[in-house]
Amino acid sequence: MTLMAITRRRPSAAGGTRGFIVVAVLWMLAALAALVLIYLTYVTNTAVTVAANTDHVQADALVNSAVELAAYQLTAKGEARPTSGTFDARIGAGRVSVTFRSEAARIDLNAAPKGLLSGLMIGLGISETDAARYADRIIAWRASIEAGSDDPENSYYRTLGSAYLPRHAPFPHVDELWLVRGIPPAVIERMLPFVTVFSNMRTVNLLDAAPQVLAGLPGMTPEALQQLLRDRADPNVNPRSLLGIAGAGSATLEGSKAYRLTVAVESALRRRSSAEIVILLLEGTDEPYRVLSWHNDLDGSAGKPL
Repeated sequence: MTLMAITRRRPSAAGGTRGFIVVAVLWMLAALAALVLIYLTYVTNTAVTVAANTDHVQADALVNSAVELAAYQLTAKGEARPTSGTFDARIGAGRVSVTFRSEAARIDLNAAPKGLLSGLMIGLGISETDAARYADRIIAWRASIEAGSDDPENSYYRTLGSAYLPRHAPFPHVDELWLVRGIPPAVIERMLPFVTVFSNMRTVNLLDAAPQVLAGLPGMTPEALQQLLRDRADPNVNPRSLLGIAGAGSATLEGSKAYRLTVAVESALRRRSSAEIVILLLEGTDEPYRVLSWHNDLDGSAGKPL
């Protein structure tokens, strides 16, 4: 009886062992399947990341090529270079479209006289009294003072409880206009598209300036502005006649050596991006130009001076 009982238990023990092995194999297969799935996911994500980075690099290279082309076209023409223009080019499998305009089309915060600064604000809907006061604040911010002198503008900032004093030096970037106390933010926001710190000119270019800038020229009337806009759009009109309409002092037909480039690119993968770059054309140096500001929608850079 005992031997028969033992003999009968053997098949049951073997069956249990086989069952354990089957379960173990299934677990191993499941683990391998999970590893394969993880690996495939990794490979797929890596491929997508590499493709995106490659497209990013290509688009960035296209923007740099567009800047080089623009600088070459402008420097190759010497003193006869245009103050504004556009061009398209195919670079490899990509395309670029460039619009360039001299910074003389904008009002320079560091060089413009009070009349031009206040005139811009009046043209933007600010009262004459307020515009004159705001222009004084801008000029006082940039004006240099002797060390240790009792500057009224410094006292004004202390009275307001400001944590800082005026720079008493040129604006390094137009965004510093936000720090000038006494000017409402809404006014600054309206001014920013029409001002610069790169032209280094007291005047604005009549051929390229926006109507809002031209309206701010001292003595400009609505009738004179309309005539000026009509005449500068007429190829048969001598550009020098525009100076007679605008009046002397704040207007010019000359351009600045600083140019603002608006670059639109389309990569080989049809990805579109854009950038706004300000360059300064150089003379007598190994480098044909210097980048002053770069705002690129590829990386969201802030467009600060370099």
